[in-house]
Order: sequence, then structure tokens, then C-alpha cells
Amino acid sequence: MAVPVSGTLQTVNWQSADMAARRKSRYAAEGRLKMYGLAAIVFALGFLVFLIGSITYTGYKAFTQTMVTVQIDLTSAGVDKNKIMDADWRGIVRNALRVYAGDIPRRDQKEYFSLFTDQAAYIVRDEAIADPAKLSGVQTFTVPLSDPLDQFAKGEIKRDTPEDQRRVSNMQIGFYDALVAKGAITSTFNWALFFAPDSRFPELAGLAGAIAGSFWTLVVCLAISLPTGIAAAIYLEEFAPKNKWTDLIEVNINNLAAVPSVIFGLLGLAVFLGWFGLPRSAPLVGGLVLSLMTLPTLIITTRNSLKSVPSSIREAALGIGASKHEAIFHHILPLAMPAVMTGTIISLARALGETAPLLLIGMNAFITSEPGGVMDAATALPTQIYIWADSPERGFVSRTSAAILVLLAFLIVMNGIAIYLRQRFERRW
Repeated sequence: MAVPVSGTLQTVNWQSADMAARRKSRYAAEGRLKMYGLAAIVFALGFLVFLIGSITYTGYKAFTQTMVTVQIDLTSAGVDKNKIMDADWRGIVRNALRVYAGDIPRRDQKEYFSLFTDQAAYIVRDEAIADPAKLSGVQTFTVPLSDPLDQFAKGEIKRDTPEDQRRVSNMQIGFYDALVAKGAITSTFNWALFFAPDSRFPELAGLAGAIAGSFWTLVVCLAISLPTGIAAAIYLEEFAPKNKWTDLIEVNINNLAAVPSVIFGLLGLAVFLGWFGLPRSAPLVGGLVLSLMTLPTLIITTRNSLKSVPSSIREAALGIGASKHEAIFHHILPLAMPAVMTGTIISLARALGETAPLLLIGMNAFITSEPGGVMDAATALPTQIYIWADSPERGFVSRTSAAILVLLAFLIVMNGIAIYLRQRFERRW
């Protein structure tokens, strides 16, 4: 074959050894590139599996709780249903628990009762208040073991460890073995992890307050960022004149999308708490801060969605007499809405996992009740993880990992919904 070389024709022999060497070199380079890409994917997947596996290995035990079953006759104990709060619940529960151990010397009673959570009396009291039928006759109650005994039952504290190096004494192990032999010890799914608020006691701490706080925060964030972001994107894309001012706005929106989230937390601390005087730790403030953080991303996503709609749709609408706003709201925006909703869900998923801005506005306070609205003090899932990770008690180690798994589950669900919406309603042009 003849190819031009510097204005002349030169015959190239594609079957020559030189051309074969060149082809071999190109194929080798292509093969190396494929191997590099495959190695990168394998490394990333391996790291992800290791990360998820380590968190799961640390946190799966927090999804179970070691409980002791106790029989209590509240009628014989003299509990008056009209004066439930006045009853000696601590003494009633201790007398019921003492049945399992028999006649314990007074000097050993402290060791024995430390097997059970310090809040056992209040757990029984609250259960009796919630179900008045339990005030009559012999009823069965279950109370958690204390954190050290729960860790011992789960194998976190080894029996063969020297006594001076573990938090459970030999006497407590003996009491625990006696309870096991009598069938009083059970291991159940830890529903309190999801339905109980935070507590200083690891065996009682739950995520209910954090889940409710994240819910209210995202509600505020969605209510502000979705209409504002869509309106801003429509104006910039469809109505705004193209001049230096709109160019400046677009540049700033793109820059804001890359600003660290802690900056938005400082802004919320100075503006919403300092100037406006809004309540600290409230989901309202958290939602306002997260909406500011998600707005740039949502505006950019919405604009790209509007651009993806073919111009022929707009031209056809205008050609049959529709006004510009009718063409936008009746034709262009509905076709772009699936991508807009996908971007919204992904933005909310990012907001759900943010910690730094919420820490700066005080949503890391110790809250022992669920928020009833956007003005009540609350925590959020990321800040609850931060609080537990900073706690010295060993029981919070597994609960921290369990909370991370719960947060990851919410993020996976939200991203799954976004993928479903994109595949279900996406239009291909």
C-alpha cells in the first residue's frame, strides 16, 4: 500500500517485521491499560468489602441484646394502680431478681445486682404503666443485663482473661452461669436500638431520637431546597439574560457546590443562631443549613436536566401557540422532572450523611427524648454516631458500628430509589 510521506508516495509493507513489532507494542499497551483499569476496580471493590466487612463484624452484635426474664407479682407487691409512681419499684424488682440467687450475703448483693441494668426498675414501671393488665397477678418482664455482662455474654469479654484485666469479676461470672442454668437468660433482637432514645447506659441506648431528628431535618431541607432550586434553575436556564451578571452568578453557584460543608455550618452558626436567634440543636436550623449546602448541586442538576430536553419540544410548543411559561411548565419541566427528582434524592442522601455543619449548630447534644417537631432539640444519625464514637464505654463501640450500618442502609435505599426513578421515567432522545 502507498502512503504519502513528505509529498511523495512510499509503499508500506503491512506484513513486515517492523509493522508486526509496532502492532505488538500497541496491543501490549492496550493490554496494560486494561489490566490497570481492572486492578483499580478490584482494589476499590476489595477496599469497600473490607470496610463494610469490618464495620459489620464490629457492629452486628449490637443488633442483639442479652436479657433476663423475671416473674413479678405486682399485686402482692402492693402496687396501687392509682399511685403507680409512688411504688418502691427498685425494691420490687430487686426482690424478684433475688429469687434466682437465693440467700445472698449482704456483702455480695452489690456484685449480684450489678449484673442487671441500673434502670431495670424504671423499665418494669414504664411497662406496667403502658399495659395496666400487668398490675394484676404474676407477670413476666424482661430487663437487659448491664453492659459488661452483655459484652461477656456476647464473647467480647473472655472468661479466661485474668480477673484484674476484665470488667466482670469471677463472682459475677458465677452468678451469670447460675442464671443461664435456670433458663433466665435470653438473647433477643435489639429493637431498642431503633425505638429507644439515647442513654448514658450502652445497653439502653437507641437511635430513635437520631432517626426522628434526621427525618425532620430532611423535611425542612426538602421543603426549602426543592422549590427554590427548581425555580432558580428555570430562571437561569430559560429567562435570565446572558450577560456578565448571570455569568458571575453561574460561576458562584459552581463554586458553592465545591465549598466544604463545614463552611455552611459556620454560616448557620453566625446567621441562624447568632442573628436570627433560632433555637440551638433544632432540626429547623439543621434543615436550613443543609438546604443551603444542597441548593448549588440541585440547581446545577436541574439546569442540566432542562438542557437535556430536545429543543424541538420547546419549538413545537411555541409553534402551536403556547406561551413561554406554558412551554416550560407543561412540556419541558415534566420531561426533565425524573432527572430532577433523581438529583434531589441524591442531594438529600448527601445531606443525610453530613456531620460537620450539624456539629457546629449544636445537634450533638445529649437528647433523651424524640423530637416532636422542627423546633425541638434533636440529634441526627451522623452526629449520634459521633457522640457514641466519643464515648468511653465499650458497649458503644459496637453500637457505633451498628449506627453506621443503619445510616448506610438509609443511604443505599435513597440511592436505590434514585436509580429506580431514573430507569423508570427516563426518556431517551
